[in-house]
Amino acid sequence: MVLSKACTYGVLASLYVAKQSENKSYVSIRDMSDELNISFHFLTKILQKLTAEGILQSHKGPKGGVLLARPAQSITILDVVLAIDGEKVFTECVLGLPGCGAQRPCPLHNHWVTVREDLKEMFTAKTLAATSDDIRELGLRLSLD
Repeated sequence: MVLSKACTYGVLASLYVAKQSENKSYVSIRDMSDELNISFHFLTKILQKLTAEGILQSHKGPKGGVLLARPAQSITILDVVLAIDGEKVFTECVLGLPGCGAQRPCPLHNHWVTVREDLKEMFTAKTLAATSDDIRELGLRLSLD
């Protein structure tokens, strides 16, 4: 897997919130944890990071939870990936070899360069709004079950 587990869960959670955003109310973290089948405590740490990066906003209390900080049309999957994993998925060696590059390539370097560029392009093109629309219209799943 190219993305960290935290990043994958962050993308799933962001899409879940975007899908629920038509209600214009805070999304319960407990409900999200249950529906996505992600540990509540791990999810909370991920959501804190997304909140700190300005993707989500949170509210404590009985009717609290998280909400998108900006319109879903203005948040890309790339924004979420960068907030959690940073640029490393687009710059580091797929095999984790230090110093991998054009001068000292790993066995997969030339293929990985193309794949990571395509991946970054796809993450840039897909917004939370468009992807959550696909989830609703096509019946796509978010749950790890």
